[in-house]
Amino acid sequence: MKKAIIIFSGGLDSLCTTAYLMSKYQLYAITFAYGQRAKKEVNIAKCFAKTLKLKEHKITDIAFMKVLYENTNVLTSKKKRMPSKFDYSIVAPIRNAIFLTIASAWAFTKNASVVAYGAHTGDKNYPDCRPTFSRKLENALNNGEIDGIKSGKRKRIKIWSPAVDGLSKSEILKIGHNILGDDIFKTWSCYENGKVHCGKCESCRNRKKAFTVSHIKDKTKYRTN
Repeated sequence: MKKAIIIFSGGLDSLCTTAYLMSKYQLYAITFAYGQRAKKEVNIAKCFAKTLKLKEHKITDIAFMKVLYENTNVLTSKKKRMPSKFDYSIVAPIRNAIFLTIASAWAFTKNASVVAYGAHTGDKNYPDCRPTFSRKLENALNNGEIDGIKSGKRKRIKIWSPAVDGLSKSEILKIGHNILGDDIFKTWSCYENGKVHCGKCESCRNRKKAFTVSHIKDKTKYRTN
């Protein structure tokens, strides 16, 4: 079976994407601790990696990103108020470019042919979730290892996401729920780090909407509706 590296955050999109790929690839998961407010997603990812019996799971500390973002990004800075709807302060500059580049370095090491992340068609507000971006990054990263690829020492990688195949959040959610059942309610989508989902941030709102559109009863515990 071919190998794939999956960027594994412990969130709903990440887990459902992993479920979708499990029958197709040997999965090697990588989780990034980048100084995010929602630190608990890292531990949730760790638990799911064991539950799903993924081939390998790495937790990679890149907390220096929080320092570089200074106080411009609400996902890493507690000095900024968390908005309840999309605001550009939620966009962590080229976060996925950083994640995908590091994951690709591991992919070249493992001779994996795919690097996957959970971006879907609903992520239109995030430039580094779009297929146009991932295709260009894929080309750049393969060119960065072109000599190894030509010599047969490296495999050419493909960067894949649900968005590449035109899948929405609700569509990938249905797939994940069919495979994993109620385990999907153990995922963490909230931008905050509370005991339960806040229910108010943009990510919680998107989570609620996805369950509604999918006609799946949402058993997630929220602090507020």
